[in-house]
Amino acid sequence: MALAQRSVLPDTEPSPPDERQRLAAVRRYQILDSSADGRFDKIASLAARIFGVPMAMVTIVDSDRVWIKAAHGLKDAGEIGRDPGLCASAILHDQPYVVTDALTDPRTATNPLVHGPLGIRFYAAAAITTADGHRLGTVNVLDTQPRDPDADQLETLRDLASLVMDQLELRLSAMRTVASERQRRSDAERLARTLQRTLLPPALPTVPGLQAAAAYHTASADEVGGDFYDLFPLADGRWGFFLGDVCGKGADAAALTSLTRYTLRAAAIYDPDPRTALANLDTVLKGEYQGGSPRFCTAVFGILDAVPDGSFTVTLAGGGHPPALAVRADGTVDSVSTTGGQLIGLLPDPRFVEARTRLAPGDALLLYTDGLTEARTQDGSMLGEEGLTAHLSGRRAQGADGLLASVHTLFTDLGTGVSDDTALLALSVPSPRNPSPAQENR
Repeated sequence: MALAQRSVLPDTEPSPPDERQRLAAVRRYQILDSSADGRFDKIASLAARIFGVPMAMVTIVDSDRVWIKAAHGLKDAGEIGRDPGLCASAILHDQPYVVTDALTDPRTATNPLVHGPLGIRFYAAAAITTADGHRLGTVNVLDTQPRDPDADQLETLRDLASLVMDQLELRLSAMRTVASERQRRSDAERLARTLQRTLLPPALPTVPGLQAAAAYHTASADEVGGDFYDLFPLADGRWGFFLGDVCGKGADAAALTSLTRYTLRAAAIYDPDPRTALANLDTVLKGEYQGGSPRFCTAVFGILDAVPDGSFTVTLAGGGHPPALAVRADGTVDSVSTTGGQLIGLLPDPRFVEARTRLAPGDALLLYTDGLTEARTQDGSMLGEEGLTAHLSGRRAQGADGLLASVHTLFTDLGTGVSDDTALLALSVPSPRNPSPAQENR
């Protein structure tokens, strides 16, 4: 049987006295025009079976329509106008609304559902009622023959209406949980971005005769990573810098990152020797987390020393960190390896390895965390130091900003292969044809 979609006839019953609040309750459950749900279909089918009738529905009464959430024995059941009055009348009553013979009952004798194609003769409905007393709609049964239901059937119909209400409450609770989780994630992402900004220097200082640039590529928007970098002046006119990665994610990693960054700065003031700075950090981490879960990091610490000819000597010490790469003016790439340096804060007596290099005009130095080299290429293999070196080779005189732009292109090419945050620090000595702002102003 097909159900008529709309009818426009005078109301047979007035609206409920709390209609405004009732409609607000209907909106609260966000059930109107929702997709099919087998739980409600089963309730309609069960109602029809209990009464032994060919048709049953679960309906929600809107301001001007009766929307059919589930139907048994009816084709193309979507909605009907509220005006014919059966469901609209049923929601006016606490007790089941029963019409034993719609053709002779004065409440329904002129109803189009009675005289139309459906030929309804029997109708019984129980209101779907909220905990605060608002009747949203009905669970109803229909037949083309008169019927006189017994008390047990009507009580069961009320139970089915209560079951629908329980399902609506569960559905609302689930929607609120999802909304709350989305809000929590949004708040966490905002907090993570704010916290991440506080853990990194807001801007790199200007170093005479040198160009410096840094970047932070995040793999996850809702987790605080543990990568860090810094560049700062030393009391003797030299410059210190470091870059590293602490273990873990989230608040614990953020706390460790903050401790590591400020410890390295303080250690450099006390003794700027790179290996000594890492050893001091190792001592601090072990003392801070003594007795608890070990907290460790990898790092490379360096000292820049300007040479009168315009070049810089660089002294690096590494603790478990990937090697720095020197990109030369002629496009070749050298590894400034501190391989063999051990994790900081974990081992009883770690060894830190030192390396030296010279940055001549046109040369650049790239420091990075392992989120870059552990990224996966299209064939599933890790990029590795070899892949990064191959990408950078042949790229001449691009300066610190150009070097990071080249790495950014690599990130774009890797796409979803990048699964961890990456910090980058690039230092370059301008070539004579590409002077630094400090040189231009001399």
